[in-house]
Amino acid sequence: MPASILVVEDEPAIRELIAINLQAQGSNVQLVESAEEAMAVVTRELPDLILLDWMLPGASGLDFARRLRANERTRQVPIIMLTAKSEEQDKLDGLEGGADDYVVKPFSPRELNARIKAVLRRRAPQATEDMVEFMGLNLDPVAHRVAAKGKSLELGPTEFRLLHFFMTHTDRVYSRSQLLDQVWGDHVFIEERTVDVHIRRLRAVLVSSGHHQYIHTVRGAGYRFSKN
Repeated sequence: MPASILVVEDEPAIRELIAINLQAQGSNVQLVESAEEAMAVVTRELPDLILLDWMLPGASGLDFARRLRANERTRQVPIIMLTAKSEEQDKLDGLEGGADDYVVKPFSPRELNARIKAVLRRRAPQATEDMVEFMGLNLDPVAHRVAAKGKSLELGPTEFRLLHFFMTHTDRVYSRSQLLDQVWGDHVFIEERTVDVHIRRLRAVLVSSGHHQYIHTVRGAGYRFSKN
């Protein structure tokens, strides 16, 4: 799936330049001018990543980052700080305030793209276009294809997103509510048992290649995708 990126920048020229660049890369982009507008967007739906200007009208970008990190729901959203502040102490303040990376203005679109990809790979790999492989199972998020042992597997869109998340987050148990937030989106309100239905469908498709055995039900906790 294309990454959803929230751009919080009050300078129109920079904001539009970033938007054009990200859209050319296939990202879904939302543009706002202040921390207050950004909070309204984040309250409705969590983006995959936030590009955050430090100097904003009203609350600063640093204050907004700290606010996100203090909230359990928004704590894990990746943040890249954009700023003209280039002193070492400024960078330390930004990183300690919750930013995952710190990009100094002026910056090139190529540098920004590289920084975004690096942060997404580290913090939200399911939002990247990187191909994923696990025990002979291959998933291509761009072509929306899954293959095992040279044979193509047909998955519905929800099962595809679920498998992509599992393959990029192995060896950890996720509850049904966590899977709903990560795969369906935290703005979607459906029954947790819906996850079980799609897990069954995913397992049924993976039976032919034997990869269904890697989806483990952890009683009382949720599901884990792992070798053991």
